[in-house]
Amino acid sequence: MKTSITKLFIREIDRLTSEIEQYKDETSLWKVTDTISNCAGNLSLHLIGNLNHFIGKHIGNTDYVRQRDLEFSTKNVPKATLLAEIANVKEIVITALMNFPEEKLQEKYPIEKNGEIPSYELMLLHLLWHLSYHTGQINYHRRLLALS
Repeated sequence: MKTSITKLFIREIDRLTSEIEQYKDETSLWKVTDTISNCAGNLSLHLIGNLNHFIGKHIGNTDYVRQRDLEFSTKNVPKATLLAEIANVKEIVITALMNFPEEKLQEKYPIEKNGEIPSYELMLLHLLWHLSYHTGQINYHRRLLALS
């Protein structure tokens, strides 16, 4: 199971990288519309913070300190910086998951999520879904802006 989860995280983080790379105009990463309030840049920062916090800190034992409100209020981070941060969090996720003992997947994750304490396995599946969901939103954002 751990190998499968790790492969899926790699695939989805690579998909996020590809989506950001496809923005031809760097300023488009930060555009919002009447129907889209979260731009690709902020969704990327949110995913970077989320993975650093829930996997890096709580599974990989990094010293990451999350500042969630900055994930949505920070603007105009250069595309190259976003891509470097995505590459960095990819390595953190891979290292944390590779070093995590598979037999611990059924143990309780160290913090509560949605009013309960999930297993590590359930939390990782939730985080994978969250990553994929927001990457899909970024894809939609990019394609919608290309039409306007």
